[in-house]
Amino acid sequence: MRRYLFLLFLIIPALEILAIVQVGSVIGGWPTFFLIIGMSFLGAVLVKQEGKRTWGAIQRDLASGIPPGESLLDGACVLVGGALLLTPGFLTDALGLVLLVPFMRRPFKQLLKRWLFKIMQNGSFVTFRRF
Repeated sequence: MRRYLFLLFLIIPALEILAIVQVGSVIGGWPTFFLIIGMSFLGAVLVKQEGKRTWGAIQRDLASGIPPGESLLDGACVLVGGALLLTPGFLTDALGLVLLVPFMRRPFKQLLKRWLFKIMQNGSFVTFRRF
C-alpha cells in the first residue's frame, strides 16, 4: 500500500505539471493561471452548495430514523472532491468537479460502497467505540 501511495504522490504532481505546461504553451501563461483560479473558484462554490445539500439530506435521514448511508457516501465524495480542488492543476480539478456533480459521482459512490462491503465481509473493518 505504501508503494502505491508513493507512486501516486510522485506521478500525480508530474502529470499535473505536464498538463499545466501543455495548456500554458497553447493558451499562454496568464490565461492558464486564470483558468486554474477560475476552476478553483467554481469548485469552492460547488463544494459549499453540495455540502449544504448533503448535510441537509443527512439531517433529514436522521430525523426520519433512516440510516444516512447514501448521504454519507455523498458527503465523502464532496469532501474528497473539495480536497482535490485545493490541489492546483487541471487533472485533480477535473476529478474534483466530477465528484461534486451529483449525477456524475454515482459510479464513484458504487465503487466506494463495493469496497466498504468487501472490507466489512473480510473482517478488516475496525470500529472504535468510546464510552
